[in-house]
Amino acid sequence: MSTYTIDTATSRATPTPAPGKRLTAPAILARKGGEPIVALTAYTMRMAQLLDPHCDLLLVGDSLGQVIYGLPSTIPVSLEMMCAHGAAVVRGSWHALVAVDMPFGSYEESPEQAFRSAARVLKETGAAAVKLEGGEAMAGTIAFLSKRGIPVIGHVGLTPQAVNALGGYRARGRDEAEAAKVIADARAVAEAGSFAIVIEGVMEEIAAEATKAVACPTIGIGASASCDGQILVTEDMMGLFERTPRFVKRFGDIASEISAAAAGYAADVKSRAFPTDEQIYRGKK
Repeated sequence: MSTYTIDTATSRATPTPAPGKRLTAPAILARKGGEPIVALTAYTMRMAQLLDPHCDLLLVGDSLGQVIYGLPSTIPVSLEMMCAHGAAVVRGSWHALVAVDMPFGSYEESPEQAFRSAARVLKETGAAAVKLEGGEAMAGTIAFLSKRGIPVIGHVGLTPQAVNALGGYRARGRDEAEAAKVIADARAVAEAGSFAIVIEGVMEEIAAEATKAVACPTIGIGASASCDGQILVTEDMMGLFERTPRFVKRFGDIASEISAAAAGYAADVKSRAFPTDEQIYRGKK
């Protein structure tokens, strides 16, 4: 799908007529050691429209559980939720490769379960790839999917779906054993066929070493500037939440703008300054 169209009969239609060729997994793989890969999360059609011209990869992250649904972690996120939001993001984009997170419980049981889940995601969303968490333990599953035509992005280091086993969200690689595990995990998922790897919440020097150790691009989040690309949760980067994680740089203050707009609207409604003749319909005289 290289272009998209939106029904212009609706008042919210914002069609983007510029045609373009969507990036592919081989195109992302070829960026190893080259121009850094720009990636952000997206969960809705409209956000995808706004981000797409600037991004190489849009990830429909299971972080939507917290960002959109107010859940305490990513663990309760369902396959149905990922498919619904993945389809919306694909409809709103034409340039970036769209990848969808495999939610907790949809792939860990066996490679066969992972294939059924991933095939459903690709069929129902139109996305080009899936992402799954885990290192050496998931290498066999990644190989199984890759050999059957499903492009996979790996995810090592701090893996939020394993937060209960990890004991929290602290950065990984603080001791020799953890550092060795991160690098071994990266090598394993790369050799299994991942066309890219997200490295999350890892000590900088370990992320840099892992990047050198694998043949596919690494995409950092709380990792290293030496990674082959970077990804952030868009709502964090835009300043939609009060708390800003240490690894996030705020590039906007959307929360304040939304609050100011809502305050202005409330004031106009209460003072009856809205709506005016410009916003209402009157019959012809």
